[in-house]
Amino acid sequence: MTTVQYDIENSVLSRYKEGAKQQQPSLCCPTEYEGNYLQILPEEIVAKDYGCGDPTRYVNEGEIVVDLGSGAGKNCYILAQKVGPNGKIIGVDFNDAMLNLSRKYQQEIADKIGYHNTQFVKGKIQDLRLNLDLVENWLRENPVTSVDKLMEYESEGDRLKKEQPLIADNSVDVVISNCVLNLVKPTDKQQLFQEIYRVLKSGGRAVISDIVCDENVTETIINDPDLWSGCIAGAFREDGFLKMFEDAGFYGIEILTREEKPWQTIDGIEFRSMTVRAYKGKEGEYWERKQAVVYKGPWKQVQDDDNHTFCRGERMAVCDKTYQILTNKNSPYSKDIIAVPPYEEIPLEKATEFNCKTKAIRHPKETKGINYNLTEINSNSECCPTGECC
Repeated sequence: MTTVQYDIENSVLSRYKEGAKQQQPSLCCPTEYEGNYLQILPEEIVAKDYGCGDPTRYVNEGEIVVDLGSGAGKNCYILAQKVGPNGKIIGVDFNDAMLNLSRKYQQEIADKIGYHNTQFVKGKIQDLRLNLDLVENWLRENPVTSVDKLMEYESEGDRLKKEQPLIADNSVDVVISNCVLNLVKPTDKQQLFQEIYRVLKSGGRAVISDIVCDENVTETIINDPDLWSGCIAGAFREDGFLKMFEDAGFYGIEILTREEKPWQTIDGIEFRSMTVRAYKGKEGEYWERKQAVVYKGPWKQVQDDDNHTFCRGERMAVCDKTYQILTNKNSPYSKDIIAVPPYEEIPLEKATEFNCKTKAIRHPKETKGINYNLTEINSNSECCPTGECC
């Protein structure tokens, strides 16, 4: 790994402090947002919020959403309208100038939409346990002037993470981010994805828009502070971006959008915007309930994130956990899968352990029952229109 010759966090913080004071067009890609949600937003928020995609279009009414690197608050205020009064939006940012800007318009926007459902909190997106507003309150009363005080500070940080976490475990429906993950220093990026995973509920999802590159960035690019704060030097390589989700435990990982033309090309390396969605919740027990699924195609066979192989047109045996993941109406797989439930449901408390094989075909008798021997002709139904031969 290339050693970075400057302080990444300070470089990013300084650049975006300036971005809160004066618009910085070089910090964002041209982006079209869904609907007319921008109409009620103050021009200052629209002008000083920087992004490269629109993850907001993949959020639904009533959901609890965390926006990582919420900046001036544009995405949060779009989502405030989308999720409605029963939803909640939490913007997380480390930059006081941006937090002040986003908080400045909270009441005004709440008055316009008729309800208040936004919160802006101070924290590092790679450490969503530590509430930095609470840390700063403690430091004002307990300045660190000695090693003993430093140990007290570290102990207080551990206590806050445990007793008053910024974002609790399994508490969020959606985590979004718009061109921010690339700003985190390389040594913290694995922890960043683990934190996204931690705060999501089972079945929740991450929708992340970010800048990716088609080749590894050069040492020259990495050691240019302006290129790092400008979303270039810290860009993920395209395949590596998806691998980060996979390594954190996500499933159903898919590219929602990938810009055809690069945003910038530097030293022959193309940098473009990409939006990825990934789901949490493939952990669990493996119970046999005689369920099967049929993969519709068009591929001859496909493989899921648990290494199960599904052959086109075949009744594939799956455990209850996999069956629920594949057939749930909100599943990323459901449009490609035909559910084959058992004729007689097996209660979970009577289910046996599933013998998990990565490629197993289930005989029709297993879903119908071994003693199933029905003969039935439905005379009230015609398979072909009158006058036509099948």
